[in-house]
Amino acid sequence: MVQGTTSDAGKSTLVAGLCRVLYRSGVAVAPFKPQNMALNAAVTADGGEIGRAQAVQAMASGLQPHTDMNPVLLKPNSDTGCQVIIHGQVRGNQEASTYHEYKKVAMQAVLQSYSRLQQQYEYVVVEGAGSPAEINLRANDIANMGFAEAVDCPVILVADIDKGGVFAHLVGTLALLSESEQARVAGFVINKFRGDIALLQPGLDWLEQRTGKPVLGVLPYMHDLHLEAEDAVATTRTKKTDIQLTIVVPVLPHIANHTDFDALRLHPQVDLKFLRLHEPMPAADLIILPGSKNVRGDLAALREHGWEPVIARHLRYGGKLLGICGGFQMLGRQLHDPLALEGEAGSSDGLGWLEMQTTLAAHKQLKQVAGKLTLADAQFQGYEIHMGVSSGPALARPVHLINDQADQSEGAISADGQVAGSYIHGLFDHPQACAAWLQWAGLSDQVAYDYPQLREQSLEQLADSLRKHLNWPALAAYLPAGFAAN
Repeated sequence: MVQGTTSDAGKSTLVAGLCRVLYRSGVAVAPFKPQNMALNAAVTADGGEIGRAQAVQAMASGLQPHTDMNPVLLKPNSDTGCQVIIHGQVRGNQEASTYHEYKKVAMQAVLQSYSRLQQQYEYVVVEGAGSPAEINLRANDIANMGFAEAVDCPVILVADIDKGGVFAHLVGTLALLSESEQARVAGFVINKFRGDIALLQPGLDWLEQRTGKPVLGVLPYMHDLHLEAEDAVATTRTKKTDIQLTIVVPVLPHIANHTDFDALRLHPQVDLKFLRLHEPMPAADLIILPGSKNVRGDLAALREHGWEPVIARHLRYGGKLLGICGGFQMLGRQLHDPLALEGEAGSSDGLGWLEMQTTLAAHKQLKQVAGKLTLADAQFQGYEIHMGVSSGPALARPVHLINDQADQSEGAISADGQVAGSYIHGLFDHPQACAAWLQWAGLSDQVAYDYPQLREQSLEQLADSLRKHLNWPALAAYLPAGFAAN
């Protein structure tokens, strides 16, 4: 099990890398995260919903994502509440205080999934959540040491040296664990190091002497590593020399599935800007309204920060507007939430750019889809995660035709072709679909670009880095017999 001293310490990345190293060595390996709190999700082949990071880890393991890989997913929809998803299906909304007690029930789902993975795979690499030293969350813990203790699992503790304070993070985290928890820590991994390792060595020696635990590796900062983030919006900008299209994505208070935009963010000809709502709008070719876990609330936030006239001006000057999932719902005439699924019950006026309305329903649509775009002769594939049901004349002009479902079209595009919307996530992952959408937005002379191939290359580079920089002999006691880090 990989646990971290903080959120974003490198747990997801280290698990993905370990899975790929094991997979390359012929080991039947699967990833597992008992509990995940994230708004980046993926739909599995068995029709459920898991954290996006576990889907990437499944790819690293040569597997299709499955709900057992992340049996408990929490999707925040307010500062104190979240949607609770067990084994891929919604169980309802809970406040934090209520869920604290519900964890006893959730733990049974966690152990069931873990047991099934153990029976199917030779090796399971487990990812913790946040930090194991959060004192207020120790009771009924299912995400970190509570799980490790329950299944008697050894733990690697990872910390991000790029943030600073790495020795304090490691020593302090270890000190706040119980004796039995400290005993199961196999050692430390330091992540995102840049510089001369010789200058770090005195600190590593001190750390080992102070704690009695080995440093299992110091991983370098990988500038060109591109893996979908578990939750944090990726704000780093890649240096590019041939930018021909500018895209703006407003960062909504409850933005969801912002990994939809990784393919665009990394495209060599695209400058994608995640814009905070208070920031001034730059000149752009395309505005994309992203998914949201609280659509009416986020629409109100857009209006409060003056985005409605900004979007109108953008369209007057010939810009394009695209809405994805919750952003698609915002483009209609009205939004209805009669069951109070995402906040207070009620209705809100939409932005009115598409002739449709949306009503939130208790049943969540979860499915993988593929087909053709109506914008061009291009294939697409992606997935749907939404509770809204949309209707209206705008849907008579769809943007997608779904395979094997002759009567089913999806999404909408305005009569003038300037405004479009879709429920499908992963719109830009397929190379043909990405090229078609960028052509629609105004990028006519495109270079060859394959985002899935880029992600696969990153997994391979990550595995190569772990193979080189981890202390495999020190890890041998915790690995399959005869394992070789190929």
